[in-house]
Amino acid sequence: MHNTFSPQGVCSVQIDFDIEDGKLYNVHFTGGCNGNLKAIGRLVEGKDAKEVADILRGNQCGMRGTSCADQFSKAIDEAIK
Repeated sequence: MHNTFSPQGVCSVQIDFDIEDGKLYNVHFTGGCNGNLKAIGRLVEGKDAKEVADILRGNQCGMRGTSCADQFSKAIDEAIK
């Protein structure tokens, strides 16, 4: 199942990813810190979506109160509801 999410309060403007059998694939962030966000996509490829969301949830970038990783956890949570 393909998912597209519009993050709030961060530099990235869109997160695209697939969930198949509860696992994450094809994670792509548009905008944001290119190298770091590509690394997140590679690190989570094939991993359990719920576990990834639990790990990334609450991560903050500076004083924003959120981060691209935190927004990704929200996207995952929304997708697996």
